[in-house]
Amino acid sequence: MRPKNLLQYTGQRHLVGEGKVLRKAVESGNINSMIFWGPPGVGKTTLANIIALQTDRPFFSISAINSGVKDVREVIDKAKNQRFFHSQNPILFIDEIHRFSKSQQDSLLGAVEKGIITLIGATTENPSFEVIPALLSRCQVYVLKPLEKDELIGMLNYALQNDEYLKDRHIVLKETDALLIFSGGDGRKLYNVLELVAAFGRAEGDELVVTNEMVADIVQQNIAVYDKAGEQHYDVISAFIKSMRGSDPNAAVYYLARMLEGGEDIMFIARRMVILASEDVGLANPNALLVANNAMQAVHLVGMPEARIILANCAVYLATSPKSNSAYMAIEQAIALVRKTGGLSTPLHIRNAPTNLMKSLDYGKNYKYAHDFDQNFIEQEFLPKEIEGTAFYNPSANPAEEKIRERLRAFWKTKYGY
Repeated sequence: MRPKNLLQYTGQRHLVGEGKVLRKAVESGNINSMIFWGPPGVGKTTLANIIALQTDRPFFSISAINSGVKDVREVIDKAKNQRFFHSQNPILFIDEIHRFSKSQQDSLLGAVEKGIITLIGATTENPSFEVIPALLSRCQVYVLKPLEKDELIGMLNYALQNDEYLKDRHIVLKETDALLIFSGGDGRKLYNVLELVAAFGRAEGDELVVTNEMVADIVQQNIAVYDKAGEQHYDVISAFIKSMRGSDPNAAVYYLARMLEGGEDIMFIARRMVILASEDVGLANPNALLVANNAMQAVHLVGMPEARIILANCAVYLATSPKSNSAYMAIEQAIALVRKTGGLSTPLHIRNAPTNLMKSLDYGKNYKYAHDFDQNFIEQEFLPKEIEGTAFYNPSANPAEEKIRERLRAFWKTKYGY
């Protein structure tokens, strides 16, 4: 059911819709190296295949999980030979490129720089952290989004009408909620579940009527088949994060054990805890970020199996810490306002004035240096005139932030509503 062109391709209309950036690049044939960043099963590999087909380029594919520098060099040598027979650079597709080490990524640089290959990498991890800067600077990063409900249902209907086996089964989708829930927005997982239902579902006469109850029963009975490729990866990390956010150290340690026994990347786990320390513990316990960051560095230095102890220490610490998302909400609201209002004019008195011209234009005039005043504070306006008095930060109800609220109320009186 893998589509062969962009017209058949499901989802990612912000990239491949009519007139969108990647669609125009493919249609013009002017393809540069790129990285697709998005969750599993949203079409990263499929899109790479379509680009190669529609631009008539040789296509080489390797997986970072089971490939090394030697494999990369062999593929690059093959690509060099292909250039004698094609006017366009061959495409080298690397799945899960975030799993490549620095030396493995370094081995790609020369071929990308010289135009021997056009690199397309696929990753579920933030490439800013996982791809070396020299390689990242030579690639355009495209963010792929999870598939929407109507797109997933469209994939189901397409398979039922066009798959050589399914189209003769007379399958009727009476209910689709369970199919969509078990897929989790992952198109590949959706087809895995549909395949299980077609194989194990009991037909009523000539028709196989699909209901939510039927799908749940079949998936639960065949969980080993369903999860053979680690499909629950994102379900378990989600449960791990939510357990710590929900202050349950027992559930947090359980899901940590599930990930460790499943061979999860320990640095992936550590990074998620650093994020949680800022997003969910935040100012209720500022030490949490220090603990999580130190744990991540220790895990990197020590490695398994001892890293499990460090991860468990950090997970229990975060789960038992008081919680606050006030800083997270503050930056989300501030970003939303910036996108709505654009670049508002910064008040003159807090602008930098390194030149005489700027000083003559009143840059920095009447600025009051806080340390010259009692308690290192003097009331003055810092926000642009259009949004004066707007409060983004709202202290949460915990002992640490109650003290912050009291201090802000003493400084700003009624201005920000503290």
